[in-house]
Amino acid sequence: MPPRRRVPESEGAAAVAAWLSAPAGADRATVATATRYTVEELSVRAPGRSVEVRVPPYAAAQCVAGPRHTRGTPPNVVETDPQTWLALATGRESWAEAVASGRLRVSGTRADLTAYLPLVT
Repeated sequence: MPPRRRVPESEGAAAVAAWLSAPAGADRATVATATRYTVEELSVRAPGRSVEVRVPPYAAAQCVAGPRHTRGTPPNVVETDPQTWLALATGRESWAEAVASGRLRVSGTRADLTAYLPLVT
């Protein structure tokens, strides 16, 4: 299976801008592109393999420096839906609000990504 291509910056930025202008009305392709782009951006800004970020069904990546995970379920996991992820990535919602609401599920001592968010302003 060939590696998945990265979202070009211009395409990703345009998708994020479109989502920001109408979060509830964004189509599936826009949400998918914006989600992939912002998760990729996180992995660039916080390189590493100690935290797995999952935003099903569109994106997953490992990031944050620290002990590398190789088998089974990683000890540090961040998982949420695309709308919540995009709200976090753009600063429309705080980490604490998303965790308190139950829309953001985190486990592990390295799973707090507040130092890296927002990714896009």
